[in-house]
Amino acid sequence: MDAVAKSLVQNYPPIQVIWARYTSQTVASFILLSPILAKVLKTDNFKLQLSRSAFLFFATFCFFSSLKYLKLSEVNAIFQISPILVTVLSVYILKESVGRRRWLGVCFGLTGALLIIGPGTGLFSFTVFLPAVAALSYGFYVISTRYLNTEESPLTSFLYTALIGCIVATFLVIPYWTPINPDDLLIFSVFGLLGAAGHFLLIFAYRYSEASFLAPFNYVGVVYGSLWGFFFFQEVPSFFTIVGSLIVVFSGIYIWLREQSHK
Repeated sequence: MDAVAKSLVQNYPPIQVIWARYTSQTVASFILLSPILAKVLKTDNFKLQLSRSAFLFFATFCFFSSLKYLKLSEVNAIFQISPILVTVLSVYILKESVGRRRWLGVCFGLTGALLIIGPGTGLFSFTVFLPAVAALSYGFYVISTRYLNTEESPLTSFLYTALIGCIVATFLVIPYWTPINPDDLLIFSVFGLLGAAGHFLLIFAYRYSEASFLAPFNYVGVVYGSLWGFFFFQEVPSFFTIVGSLIVVFSGIYIWLREQSHK
């Protein structure tokens, strides 16, 4: 989804790309859930659903906006501060227990991500703050998702995320609307389904495991960002991107192995 979004934001305003992402997910959700729509829309946590959806929407806006100026690998690398933020927030908000080995693994992963945007890369500018703010907002989204999963159906959370994002984006896109090239209509119509599938799986993941345990797996996004950047945009990862990516992936695997061994 990030790769497709990067392609689209080169020719369209980020908010229009975000609108397409949420609208296609909302339409698909209503079609798939139509037999149980009334039941799924019922919630006792509307304010939390609203806040949770707002966190994800703001994260998406900052992330997609940064794709216009930075490489996919760079954006994903900066975004990797989100797992460490999730771990910290899970301790103070969810009261989850995080062992020393998991803290160590998360810190190593963060170090690898920082290595990618280290001195000499030329990334330290205003645009760097966009994925950084996206990471913070996403961290709050993850924590609120974990909290809701103790009380709410995953389908309810999934539907409200799409619906609220679609409504907000529809209002915001009006003054920035750009006519869509006929060749891009199919992409605009379906690329949001990639995000829908990912977030649907994410909701279930946080239903069955702790946020602090799952957080390091976000580091794999650095690798995907480098791969898609290379194949679709001829962006060649630097030496630091490759080394940093290896560090963050192995840190996530290490944390997973330690957790399975402990259980």
